[in-house]
This record gives sequence, structure tokens and C-alpha cells, in this order.
Amino acid sequence: MRRSAEPFWWLLFAAGGTVAALLVPVSIALTGLAAPLGWGGTTLQHARLAALVSHPIARLYLFVLIALPWFHAAHRIRFTLAEGLQLHQAGRLLAAICYGTASVGAALALLAVVRL
Repeated sequence: MRRSAEPFWWLLFAAGGTVAALLVPVSIALTGLAAPLGWGGTTLQHARLAALVSHPIARLYLFVLIALPWFHAAHRIRFTLAEGLQLHQAGRLLAAICYGTASVGAALALLAVVRL
């Protein structure tokens, strides 16, 4: 019996969906609303952000925040094309394009986070 990589892609899909649903809105609220408005007594200053981003856990958070939603989107697009447009015959090609694009996006996210 041939082993499938589907469980791995479903794991990345679920993780990306969780990040997109929970962490992205919180990050937007904190950096896009709370900090610029001075809520909580803090403001976004370049020195403060540079110090925060230089911490390895903050870099890991940024990587997860950027990379995992790529795989969530890739999975959704793949199955939308396969099921919605009846492109079942091109299943492997769709998977290669979608997950390849997500992998490139994750690699670029890793490169960006490492260079911070």
C-alpha cells in the first residue's frame, strides 16, 4: 500500500487555519490599533520594535504568523480548484503548484525573519 502525504498537508492546513483565525487578528489589533493609539501606555517606536524582533521567540512567532497561513491558503485553493472546477485529473499538478507556492512563501518568510 502506498503511503500518502495527505496527513502532513492536512496538519499544515489546520495549523495555518488556527494561526489565521487566532493570532493574525490579535497581532493586527495590537500593532495596528492598540500601540499606535497609545493604549496600554506603549507606543511603537523603532528602537522598541527592533529590540523585540531581535529576540528568537519573537522571530519564531513572526515566522509562524507568516508561513502557516500560506499552507492553509494553498490547501483551500487546491481543493477549491479540484472540487469546484472539477479538475480532479490534475490533482498532482495542482498539489505541486499550490504546496510549492506555499513552500516558497514559507522559505521567503524564513529568509525575511532571519535577516531582521
